[in-house]
Amino acid sequence: MLLNQISLEAETKGLFVVRIESPEDRSLPAVLIPAIRGVLLKISRGEAFRQKLGKAMRALGGFARALKVRYQDIEVGRDLDTETGVADSGDLQADLIDLFEAVGEAAAEHATAVVLAIDELQYVAEEQLAALITALHRTSQRQLPVLMVAAGLPQLLAQMGRAKSYAERLFAFVTIDKLDESAAREALCKPAAEEGASYAEDAIAEILTQTQGYPYFLQEWGKHCWNLANASPIARADATRATCAAMLELDMSFFRVRFDRLTPAEKRYVRAMAELGPGPHRSGDIAAILGKEVSTIAPTRASLIKKGMVYSPSHGDTAFTVPLFDGFMKRNMPALNAG
Repeated sequence: MLLNQISLEAETKGLFVVRIESPEDRSLPAVLIPAIRGVLLKISRGEAFRQKLGKAMRALGGFARALKVRYQDIEVGRDLDTETGVADSGDLQADLIDLFEAVGEAAAEHATAVVLAIDELQYVAEEQLAALITALHRTSQRQLPVLMVAAGLPQLLAQMGRAKSYAERLFAFVTIDKLDESAAREALCKPAAEEGASYAEDAIAEILTQTQGYPYFLQEWGKHCWNLANASPIARADATRATCAAMLELDMSFFRVRFDRLTPAEKRYVRAMAELGPGPHRSGDIAAILGKEVSTIAPTRASLIKKGMVYSPSHGDTAFTVPLFDGFMKRNMPALNAG
């Protein structure tokens, strides 16, 4: 949601946004190519391509054709011409640098900027992530107007650091976590107030306790309170009913989608984590709950990190990427050895 807001603000300022959601089963080049093509066409505004814009479109054509063999999910449009020697070597890092430079020069030619808005960045393979960081580093060095705003799970900072050691200096990393009490109260009460409704204090307390201040959960509880309450102020009884409705909905969708992606061994691992509470937890404590050695379950932990289910906030620690998931696991797998 925050990424969408930033993208919309960029567009209102006349910037051009390349919107991408990184899927687990597609390469970065495959999702970049059509998105960049669309933005270059928008920059042209239907006019004949100027010199730099034409070069950028040909660079995109060379990039697509050169990497199609390596990344078989790339689709090449017939209307994409190429320019020999520009983004056509077949080396992702070198070609992405060429492409971003050409796009940056085209944007500068039109006195604008291109913003890459990438969601779920943690799913980009490390080699491709390294190429992306390197290309953005080059445009930064040349002061070309190509920027990136990205969102991802907590492990993204470590992933980017492994991909390129200078990533932490190149980007500003902002942690989005639970809201403090004042902000959570405002997020819950302000939308209701704009519609002429309010919450009783004990209802607010109930919702803040149940949601722990996480924005998405505040939205869910607020929605169910609005649908269930018969009058204003919304009472604690309404908030309690909203808790039941929200938990049921989350269990059937938000949590269930994540749970269904897990193998039986992975389910037992996260159920052991849930037994210990919200977390984070030491790897040794999780192993003890499972009755196994840490080294034995290390591959399962690595697989869960790759799937975005857990992350390591510090060495030897493991935490859920999704708040309240420990409660879902206990409701869904009451017995620790189930699954």
